[in-house]
Amino acid sequence: MTDTATTGPLHGVRVVELAGIGPGPFAGMLLADLGADVVRVDRPGGAGLGIDPALDLTNRNKRSVLVDLKAEDGAARVLDLVERADILIEGYRPGVAERLGVGPDACLERNPALVYGRMTGWGQDGPLADRAGHDIGYIAVTGTLGLVGEPDAPPAVPANLVGDYAGGSLYLVTGVLAALHHARAHGTGQVVDAAIVDGTAHLTTMIHAMFGAGVWQDRRRSNLLDGGAPFYGCYTTADGGHMAVGALEPRFYAEFARVLGLSEAAPDQFDPARWDELREAVAARFATRTRAEWTELFAGTDACVAPVLSLAEAADHPHLAARGTFTTHEGRVQPAPAPRFSATPTAVRTGPALPGADTAEVARDWGSGAR
Repeated sequence: MTDTATTGPLHGVRVVELAGIGPGPFAGMLLADLGADVVRVDRPGGAGLGIDPALDLTNRNKRSVLVDLKAEDGAARVLDLVERADILIEGYRPGVAERLGVGPDACLERNPALVYGRMTGWGQDGPLADRAGHDIGYIAVTGTLGLVGEPDAPPAVPANLVGDYAGGSLYLVTGVLAALHHARAHGTGQVVDAAIVDGTAHLTTMIHAMFGAGVWQDRRRSNLLDGGAPFYGCYTTADGGHMAVGALEPRFYAEFARVLGLSEAAPDQFDPARWDELREAVAARFATRTRAEWTELFAGTDACVAPVLSLAEAADHPHLAARGTFTTHEGRVQPAPAPRFSATPTAVRTGPALPGADTAEVARDWGSGAR
């Protein structure tokens, strides 16, 4: 077996990650999980996340050097790494990297083939570009937050998964890998402006298509996929647990209705005028058994019903356990790298990189002055 067959499809790609919080570190972790040699440039005193670096799983599979970018030689040390890198990612507010001497112009002058990835909430330009923000604000203005929750209550907050990570990290990684492909074909690097507002808005493309076609109402819990349909939502069980139902197609709904024990007199699936009545009937049935009992009854069916598990329970789900969706490294249960590759499998190779722990090793391996 070759070396690349055990270290992921990005083996040989060098990435400099300027330390930050949220979507930047997650993007760096994804690149590292895929086999890239990600060197995180940590600042003295840490990035301010408030978590013990030894427990920060988003820094797994990386190495760390400690550089004070405000010091006289700080920018020069980073540029030494940039000269040998394929990708740089940073998550500062617009203009900060330039003031620190490691902006796109300085980096591309040093390495014309570099892909310079910029991760922000608002983007590099626009009236809010220099304003502070967080996930909840970014998804609010894109219309995405307004999709989630009950119609007569404030929108439900979907943690920071939709903005920071789906609309942010994943678009940054897609962008820098696309730009890397171009750089290797043409020898020319470029700047990738990954804004969470842009990515999150892009995620709603199908909803906009449905809205434009007149099959999506612009209010919460009134549609097929937002909990409006009684056959696509969550229900409480007798023990206070919950079951998730996604029985959209008629054949799956028929199986769902059979296992649930809905009577022949139940309202028709696709009669929105009677959805409230159907929802009450479904809720009443789920309330008669525990989550475990319903899970067993729906097991082996195509009813598209699943138990709603907690974070602590998820790793023990039989399907996820069989696939190894979660893994244990150094005693810590964590999501395994995704997606999967037949020829270049990925793995959690190392635990979270401790700030500055790899400075000498990186200087040796990269032949740089990051010492």
